[in-house]
This record gives sequence, C-alpha cells and structure tokens, in this order.
Amino acid sequence: MRHIISVLMENESGALSRVAGLFSARGYNIESLTVAATEDPTLSRMTIVTRGSDDIIEQITKQLNKLIDVVKVLDLADVGAHIERELMLIKIRSTEQNRLEIRSLADIFRGKIVDVTASTYVVEMTGPSEKLDAFIAAIAAEAIIEVVRSGPTGISRGESGLHL
Repeated sequence: MRHIISVLMENESGALSRVAGLFSARGYNIESLTVAATEDPTLSRMTIVTRGSDDIIEQITKQLNKLIDVVKVLDLADVGAHIERELMLIKIRSTEQNRLEIRSLADIFRGKIVDVTASTYVVEMTGPSEKLDAFIAAIAAEAIIEVVRSGPTGISRGESGLHL
C-alpha cells in the first residue's frame, strides 16, 4: 500500500542523507521525496512516498523517529482526510496543427502555459497524481519532449497537523 510520510526535521546539513541512508540500508524504496523549509526556518518538512505493508511502514516510522534530526513523523494514511498535490512541468512539441488542441487540453485540466517558443509549449499543472497522469495520456506521446514531476506532497485537513 502506498503511504505518504511527512517528516518534520531540523534544517541541518546531512539530515537528508541520514534519512535516505536509513531507507537504503533497510532496503525500503522511496518513490518520491520532497523537502523544503517550513514557516520556521530552523525546520524542514520532508515528504516521502513509499510502499509497504503496515508492519514495514511501522518499522520505517520507528526508525525515522530514532534519527537525531527528526522532530516528528506523521503517516498521512493514519490521519484520515488529507490533501495531496503534485507539480508537473511538461514540455510539448507544438505545431500549427496541435497548438489549439494543447491550449484547450491545458485549459480543461486547469494547467497553465508558462513558456512558449516557436516549436514548444511548457505547461505547468498541479493536482492529484491521477490528474497529471490523465493529462499525459491525453497528449500524443510523440509530442511530449520532457516531463518533470515533483512527486506527491500532502497535508492533513482541519486543525491537526505536523507542527510543534
């Protein structure tokens, strides 16, 4: 089962490598990883997407909690209702024949064209991973030059959250 694990950690050099090392040493796969500073510049929030049984996820969270840089760990699957979003930039080959179609698809999927050249469009899109997958599927494969995705990140709904 897919899990999104949020880790609140000290904003220190080497913290990321210690977390990645933990996953590597125990043979756990990281599907995606995002890290950024929080509203408190001394803390960073790391979002890890991984797969595993409940036992494996429990082991991962226990091991993460043992790391000196880690302040709090939260598996978003445990909190119930949460919001997931992913950012994608997609570079699409444009021709006279497909320009209107690409713009229409970007509008339908609530994407934003952020760069235009004589032969390409770059579309920015955020949303659930399934939406981004659907947009990619709607574009002719031969027109896609490059896709960059952030991986999912998430936040719990309501008053609860990962904070001090």
